[in-house]
Amino acid sequence: MNEMSTVSETGKTAGEMPSARPQPKPGVLDIAPYVPGKSKGSHGKTIHKLSSNETPLGTSADARAAIEAVAGALELYPDGAATDLRAAIGDVYGLNPDRIICGAGSDEVLSLIAYGYLGPGDEAIYSEHGFLVYDIAIRAAGATPVIAPEKDLTTDVDAILARVTDRTKVVFIANPNNPTGTYLPFEEVRRLHEGLPDHVLLVLDAAYAEYVRRNDYESGLELAATSENVIMTRTFSKIYGLASLRLGWGFGPAHVIDALNRIRGPFNVSAMAIAAGMAAVRDRAFVTRSVEHNEKWLPVVTGELEKLGLKVTPSVGNFILVHFPDAAGKRAPDADAYLLERGCVLRLVGNYGLPNALRMSIGSEEANRTVIAHLKDFLGQK
Repeated sequence: MNEMSTVSETGKTAGEMPSARPQPKPGVLDIAPYVPGKSKGSHGKTIHKLSSNETPLGTSADARAAIEAVAGALELYPDGAATDLRAAIGDVYGLNPDRIICGAGSDEVLSLIAYGYLGPGDEAIYSEHGFLVYDIAIRAAGATPVIAPEKDLTTDVDAILARVTDRTKVVFIANPNNPTGTYLPFEEVRRLHEGLPDHVLLVLDAAYAEYVRRNDYESGLELAATSENVIMTRTFSKIYGLASLRLGWGFGPAHVIDALNRIRGPFNVSAMAIAAGMAAVRDRAFVTRSVEHNEKWLPVVTGELEKLGLKVTPSVGNFILVHFPDAAGKRAPDADAYLLERGCVLRLVGNYGLPNALRMSIGSEEANRTVIAHLKDFLGQK
């Protein structure tokens, strides 16, 4: 190799021209894109979509009316601080609005946390089957994800604490967890917090908190209110039925909210989302109906699928994780294809490290019974 063609420390050949097009920063192309649940069955036919944990009860009538009320002023920018929405959330939950940040879904708040607190050389921990947005946000910030194994498909506090190093800056916990539906009792969450160094930010993602009916569960509001290194995130996409508007929020220490507001887009929440969110969070009757529907059908669907011989991970959310036999023609991808042909859309979760399971949202009575009937046929049972 002659002098002009020697390879430099950057990996480029000396004298080589730079790329003819812009290149993303190192690590971006190593990120696996987030793949949402399918929306359509085979041949474009959809009868029941149970792939994205959406509520089967639609949207609060109050929220729809609020959207219509602002639809005549779409040329105007929204309130960049979402002041009235933060006040409504604070009123309902008894929180200081100044310690609330709103985002385009809780996904944006999670990403802002990563961008604000992580960089090259830093590490962030999440559990083995945790929400995939954590991995994306960590890598996008230039940091290194560290995955803690779970125990019985449940977040393992000791496994997380064992992986904390001087480079650890953030720990992400989904409680309840998606896609497993399992949860940590709050005494375990407190034990995790007590075991973390003060400089590590604990993120409690409570997207499904409204559905949980367990005496030993807390969403994290109190811990976020009394600690300097805890932030809790919530969403309007699930129980409130506002998924298409992309709306979420976080509550934490004033210094953390201040940092996130400095990097937040100036008008990151739309006027329609603000108006709908204010109405939805105050419509407690709608929330109660949603909880009651889930309380009725979660055990029914779980029990009926177990009668078919399928293993179902116990869930406290509005979805279940269904495990299939490791037998030719009966595995999760086979069941998925069978259901898609019949217009029933569930969620394959191989990208979560669960290749032989489907996640099923709790839907309407008709949707639930239809899927159960199809799976009975799929398994060859009479």
